[in-house]
Amino acid sequence: MTTFARGQRAVGAATHDVENQAPWRVDIDEYGSNAPLVSAVGALGGGWADESLREAGALVGSGTFQRDAELANIHTPVLQTHDRWGYRLDEVEYGPSYHRVIGDAVARGAHTSAWADTREGASVARAAMFMLFAQVEPGHACPVSMTHAAVASIQGSPWVADEWLPRLLSREYDPRLDVPGGKRSALVGMAMTEKQGGSDVRAGTTTGEHMGGHAYQLTGHKWFCSAPMSDAFLVLAQTRRGGTDEGLSCVFVPRMLPHGTPNVFRIQRLKDKLGNRANASSEVEFDGTAGFVLGEPGRGVRTIIEMVQRTRLDCVLGTAAGMRQSVAEAVWHARGRTAFGRLLVDQPAMTAVLADLALEYEAAMLTGLRLAQLFESRASDRDTALRRLATPVSKYWICKRGPHHAYEAMECLGGNGYTESFPLARRYREQPVMAIWEGSGNVIALDVLRALTRDPDSAAAFADELSTTTGASRDLDAYVDRTLTLLDRLSTADADEAAAQARRLSESLALAFQASLMLRHAPTTAAEAFIAARLSDDRGAQYGVLPPGTDAAALVARH
Repeated sequence: MTTFARGQRAVGAATHDVENQAPWRVDIDEYGSNAPLVSAVGALGGGWADESLREAGALVGSGTFQRDAELANIHTPVLQTHDRWGYRLDEVEYGPSYHRVIGDAVARGAHTSAWADTREGASVARAAMFMLFAQVEPGHACPVSMTHAAVASIQGSPWVADEWLPRLLSREYDPRLDVPGGKRSALVGMAMTEKQGGSDVRAGTTTGEHMGGHAYQLTGHKWFCSAPMSDAFLVLAQTRRGGTDEGLSCVFVPRMLPHGTPNVFRIQRLKDKLGNRANASSEVEFDGTAGFVLGEPGRGVRTIIEMVQRTRLDCVLGTAAGMRQSVAEAVWHARGRTAFGRLLVDQPAMTAVLADLALEYEAAMLTGLRLAQLFESRASDRDTALRRLATPVSKYWICKRGPHHAYEAMECLGGNGYTESFPLARRYREQPVMAIWEGSGNVIALDVLRALTRDPDSAAAFADELSTTTGASRDLDAYVDRTLTLLDRLSTADADEAAAQARRLSESLALAFQASLMLRHAPTTAAEAFIAARLSDDRGAQYGVLPPGTDAAALVARH
């Protein structure tokens, strides 16, 4: 049988020529071709990682990697509860494409490089690396992100950290749970929410009975457990010691016990979810499952709080990565397709939409990298206070913008965008998870209020951050004044009134933060267009409604 390359036809046998289709967007340096990202990484201290980021950019832009990303979502994970003889396995089988994707990401430190290398800019460099991989295949980013975040909860408990942290910092990847002689690397997942509780983790009924030392035996269930083939999990449980309730504790649960004995980790089923199909999400049960408490017993929420901040950071980064894919695919299509006698990219209506999508991406990306900078190992007290408020603020707004952004980009491709043969259909299904994981909209908005009441320094640090661009834009100055006035009023308002206005406050703070970052780090034309399009009282709900006089072509040209 004769085979033909992509785009080639059989001469004399085809019914028509394939014309006016944009070529395959492949073999592109996804880092070097992303001018806003390259500029931001350099400005925020990660420029020393340029060479490794360009190598990774070329990898994820290659045809081989793109094919693996596609196949990982076609050949989906399969749950094996038992072996042929009836013994429990509780294993999930992934295709080789998925293993290659996540292996490449781990090899380049997309998970824990900022913990292993603490030089200035390491967190920014790691964030950029994470985005490059998440841009092309988002499913694997879940265990990569959880492993990154878990270090924050594990490092203060030497009875776990001494053995496990070297594995988490390793750049090796081995999908096997049981390795003769022991594994030298590991990934960590999380199992927090239950059927009856959801985000209200204190409503959990999973129990842990003290077994001696730091060990507990767990009984219960978890309704969502992502990446169930991770080597260990952070689990919340109501612990007891000698008949006395200790409260909600964070427990470290390894899949394998010493000497290669499997821990009890009963995977009930895999979720049939909306988004990516590459990474499995599951329901699990514990029945005499061994685990080791992290931090103080009964202080589980305190133990996981810094972990949660980092997974929320990665929700912002993951959304920005998806926005980049959406912009890149839409612009590529518009440059390669003609309609009504002109390239789509030169049609004023299309140019305005593409420019607006590009503005949204750049503001989201800058926000994600600035947040990452606040998590640097030598972050100042002011930066620590700022991230307490800026992280939920950014997570709330940017992750909510993701699905609409993906839809508008998909529409730019027309019917092609609506098919699974092109990547934006998969992206459109994936973006909502970032707004749901680690706290959906109301949960995050209420956490913004908690940050203001429990950590007053966070509000002062946020105001100080916005003051860095005072005088650069009258429109932004006026918007900041209104936003800080609202913040001050809600800080002392009745709890119900504050809760009712929490979303409005979160949105206003996020837009002020983004506009300030655009003024500092984006070209003047982009910053002014963003401020005019996003901060005006009559701003439109749809993309493509830019202020008169905006040089949309110049904004698109950077992508």
